[in-house]
Amino acid sequence: MKEGHDIPFEVFLGFDGDKVPDIDLNFSGEYQPRAHKYTEELFGKEFVFRAGTIGTIAEKTAFGFVKNYFEERNIKKRNAELKRLVLGCAGVKRTTGQHPGGLMVVPNNLDVHMFTPVQRPADDVKSDTTTTHFDYHSIHDSLVKLDILGHDDPTVIRMLEDLTGINAREIPLDDQKTMSLFSSTEALGVTPEEIRSPVGTYAIPEFGTKFVRQMLVDTKPKTFSELVRISGFSHGTDVWLNNAQDLIRAGTCKLSEAISARDDIMVYLIYKGLQPKQAFKIMEGVRKGKGVKEEDAEIMRAHKVPEWYIESCRRIKYMFPKAHATAYVMMAFRIAWFKVFRPEAFYAAYFTVRADDFDAELMVQGPKKIRQVIEEIEEKGNGASQKEKNMLTILEVALEANCRGIKLLPVHLEKSDAAKFIITPEGLLSPFGGLQGVGAAAAQNIVAAREEAPFTSIDDLRNRAKISKTVIEVLQNHGCLANLQASDQMALF
Repeated sequence: MKEGHDIPFEVFLGFDGDKVPDIDLNFSGEYQPRAHKYTEELFGKEFVFRAGTIGTIAEKTAFGFVKNYFEERNIKKRNAELKRLVLGCAGVKRTTGQHPGGLMVVPNNLDVHMFTPVQRPADDVKSDTTTTHFDYHSIHDSLVKLDILGHDDPTVIRMLEDLTGINAREIPLDDQKTMSLFSSTEALGVTPEEIRSPVGTYAIPEFGTKFVRQMLVDTKPKTFSELVRISGFSHGTDVWLNNAQDLIRAGTCKLSEAISARDDIMVYLIYKGLQPKQAFKIMEGVRKGKGVKEEDAEIMRAHKVPEWYIESCRRIKYMFPKAHATAYVMMAFRIAWFKVFRPEAFYAAYFTVRADDFDAELMVQGPKKIRQVIEEIEEKGNGASQKEKNMLTILEVALEANCRGIKLLPVHLEKSDAAKFIITPEGLLSPFGGLQGVGAAAAQNIVAAREEAPFTSIDDLRNRAKISKTVIEVLQNHGCLANLQASDQMALF
């Protein structure tokens, strides 16, 4: 663990430097636009372009077009003819867009038009973004693509550092108490029944979802490298389900032997005695979902690669690079350390980043009410709306915070922040933005007006903060305005 991870550099560039490298940089979402701007400064504005995407007509939409065309003209057509026309429309360009974080970089001695025409997205002449006209998938082997992505984890880590004064990079990545969260709830001082989960990973990035928590229960990881494997499993397609999960459960292989990231295949095959370039080629085929060619399978068998391993390779559709998994798990582990040793800061940072889905009206009603709502949403199963599913994630974390003795306090007109949760001796003070119905702009306005002078009445609050009647009603229902008169005239009397 201390010596680093088994990640060969060749996975990134190929053995002869002949693979186009996959460069991904994760920044805090708040910082992402600045990182994009800096790329232009670094390489020159005329050499950096947003990666263009082409939105095509889906089959269902095409079916609607064809059906309506004939219905409007009262023409009857057989199903086979309808199907033929639908196939002709599906996949045709509908609009153009841009990749959320992808930038294509052109060498400074070449012209971009040697590779692709350029355009403004969705034919919007006023847009100041220039994208590649060809879909980036069709040119990513000719030009380097930088993925400069916005991510919540760096935002949370920065917030935790600011709240606690602890440098996250100095957190030991082999801390036993933190490690125990991934297999039990003991370090949190709560029982599995209280928080409704056998592991303590709610709100830990990569490991908090129901899917990955079940993986933790199945695998009971004890080391950092096993967490990296689990992250690889959870990001791949057909790597865990119908594959590694069944092999581990059946005892065919151990957690440490199953394929989890693309690097595993190359390293394993080289250990088995295959030529490095051959191992690299097989790995590239598997990670792109192309399976294993029969002649490659024969070479693998000749080097005593077990049949289950070859079959496992054939099932995989997409695989994560191990470097990605390791970087994600390092961030997750540091955040988990704060969860164990600095719980107030941990929950304050988590709820602040998730404030859009937070419902202060509900969360401040205590563990009993929270548990009741969790059970109601779970009973709906797949019938639950997306909003309810997002809410469920936050409710579970709120229940856990309560069980650990950290209360969530109602919004306070004089003390609450616009967007951040504030740590107080009584508990975490909810921000104005934590109330459903109070938008970010309204929350900012209330705080800005309050800093100028205290509010003298509800009318004064409404006029100076320029907020709508609906926002006032939300604040009234929550009990924030209990000490305010309706108008300044009332206050005089």
